[in-house]
Amino acid sequence: MEMITVQQAEDLILSETQDFGNESIFYENALGRVLAEDLSADRDLPPFDRPTVDGIAILYDAYEKGQRSFSVKAVQSAGEPSISIDSEGQCIEIMTGAALDHSVDTVVRYEDISIQNGIATINTDINKGQNIHLKGKDKKEGAILVKANQVISPAIIGIAASVGKTTLSVKRLPKIVIISTGDEMVSAEASPGPFQLRRSNAITISSALQKYGVQADSLHLNDDYEEIRKEVSRCIHEYDVLLMSGGVSMGKFDYLPAVCEELGIKKRFHKIKQRPGKPFWFGKSEDKKLIFAFPGNPVSVFMCLHRYFIPWLEKSLKIPENPCQWAVLHNDIEFSPPLQYFAQVKLRVNDLGQLTAESVNTNGSGDFSHLADTDAFIELPLEQNIFKKGDVYKIWRYNL
Repeated sequence: MEMITVQQAEDLILSETQDFGNESIFYENALGRVLAEDLSADRDLPPFDRPTVDGIAILYDAYEKGQRSFSVKAVQSAGEPSISIDSEGQCIEIMTGAALDHSVDTVVRYEDISIQNGIATINTDINKGQNIHLKGKDKKEGAILVKANQVISPAIIGIAASVGKTTLSVKRLPKIVIISTGDEMVSAEASPGPFQLRRSNAITISSALQKYGVQADSLHLNDDYEEIRKEVSRCIHEYDVLLMSGGVSMGKFDYLPAVCEELGIKKRFHKIKQRPGKPFWFGKSEDKKLIFAFPGNPVSVFMCLHRYFIPWLEKSLKIPENPCQWAVLHNDIEFSPPLQYFAQVKLRVNDLGQLTAESVNTNGSGDFSHLADTDAFIELPLEQNIFKKGDVYKIWRYNL
């Protein structure tokens, strides 16, 4: 199969989205997960008439008849049973959020009254029903407060608590393993030899997935055909998704395509007309397990992860699709190869309120040093070689 375009790769990957079902979790552990059920009000909200200010509660009819001074019968705080007045000449000192009795219908704030010797005098004009949050005004019992298929935010957790929903149904996450390869790679804790490199791809991928609540396993394999075959065979049975880095190019020790073929994993594509990340390999086993095999260079991994895998994950979890983001190119770029170019850019907002993207010069897909001080990849079309300042192109954010 010849190289495919970025759009073809995206279409093939998104055609393989999967639903991993639902599970119930404690609400305190639900931040960042995807809600799989509607949250409804278990009673009217608010559940009773309540004042929105501290002050006194009166019956408006008495004020309308000309009465301005009222004897204070009692002081009522929030959480206490409501207290009624016995006559129109009485009032209740009441605090914000307390339960308002049906014998009173208007609340006057402390700033608009004076109290002396147990008598409250109103010093301003008032309106019937003022400063009261009526029962059920926000939502009626049974009304939907939060719809399913949303990423659970602190606000949603607060709403869940307010309706007593301490166990939430959420979308189940795929079981993912991250596999890095290469004899030249040593652990981050090790002191590398003169021709070795520290491993960073697995922890980079793992960290990006934590935003979605995914706790991925990881392992590293040397460039040994039998070891790779054995571990890929084991992982394809134990996990839903294998995210691999390295071993997919044209080198003598890039064994992954041959291993997958031997294991009966169907190749959907190998190589995309793009830079970085051209050798990207994608396939599916007979039982619908997926392998995303990224090239080993760190920038290639980073780009392919954000351009292809994360959109697949979000669609599989039914996270609402974010509108595509675009930015105005801040500087001219020339790129001659017949490939779709993903340039690292810094994002800013100009005086017109436009999002602008300024490209940075890098030394190829192995130069990961700029990933920390850039914000996104800007996707430059395959059909062009010259990209002018002021042109608008799609961006893929990675630093927010």
